[in-house]
Amino acid sequence: MTAPAPVVAARRAPTGGGLGRYVLIRLLLIIPTVFILVTVVFFLMRLTGDPITAALGGRLPPDQLAERVHEAGFDRPLIVQYLDYLGGIFRGDFGTSITDNRPVIEILFQYGSATLELVFYALIVAFVISIPLGLIAAYRRDRWQDAVLRIMAILAYATPIFFVGLLLKLVFSVWLGWLPVAGRAGTRTELVMGGVDAPTGIYLLDALRLGDMQLVGDVLWHAVLPSVALGLLTAGVFLRLIRTNVIGTFGQQFVTSGRSRGVSEYRLLTKHAFRPALIPIITVMGMQVALLLAGAVLTETTFEWKGLGFMLAEYLKARDFVAVQGIVVMIAVIVAVTNFVVDLVAAAVDPRVRY
Repeated sequence: MTAPAPVVAARRAPTGGGLGRYVLIRLLLIIPTVFILVTVVFFLMRLTGDPITAALGGRLPPDQLAERVHEAGFDRPLIVQYLDYLGGIFRGDFGTSITDNRPVIEILFQYGSATLELVFYALIVAFVISIPLGLIAAYRRDRWQDAVLRIMAILAYATPIFFVGLLLKLVFSVWLGWLPVAGRAGTRTELVMGGVDAPTGIYLLDALRLGDMQLVGDVLWHAVLPSVALGLLTAGVFLRLIRTNVIGTFGQQFVTSGRSRGVSEYRLLTKHAFRPALIPIITVMGMQVALLLAGAVLTETTFEWKGLGFMLAEYLKARDFVAVQGIVVMIAVIVAVTNFVVDLVAAAVDPRVRY
């Protein structure tokens, strides 16, 4: 009697595709996301009627107003206007602002770089504040230091940005006179930036290109208060995330093994426990960028930082819905692309994300 043949276990290929498929899916998801946002913004802007009547109604005689509406094509059926607007976006044409008769794409390029610069500064502030304080809160878990830091994180997240901005201006600009009250730069720097060949719109980069350290210092000096005001919003979220995730990893077996080998508590905290805790933080960064862009409207208005948020508030006051529509769409695109980049970083750091 022959012995039964041994059963060889088949090695199953991992399910779910690799990094290439993951990237492709995430990239394709940007298209419907942006399309839905563009559609919603377009029809919401039309709830009050056509943009010209909203902006100039009551300022022009009815016959001139009707003529302007007809010339702009806003008396056509709404679906025709919508399809025409989509076609314009594909060609890079977001329309022309009503109040100052400027191409919206020009407004986006001019002021978008200022907003991106402010968001970059705010992220640096958020990380500088949240990483060390989050590690301290995790290491001193359930002690008075942890309780104080958690309360600070809640206050940083819950306090309105405009109130934080006004308080910072009152203390550091009015009372102490240490920092500028408003603006992206001083008068001399603004004049120099206006004469830069092929400017990026990001004052720090343009100042570095010129090699003038006085300009660099002036730009950074003006950025301190708005960056702190906006960065505190995200720092509160990051601090709690770092605390929660470091507490989780600090109790893992590999940390206990490192402690038994005599590894210092500082190294266990900052190296062994902190790095794995970064993965959840990376995954929420996309949402935090959206929060920063929303907060930039109030921050830029408070500090007269002339970026997309500042101009959005100005065009809203002027009821220039063509410009408002273009700015909102651009912010939506930035958020969608940022989330895509964050997904790629998360997939590169943690292979489990894409399976």
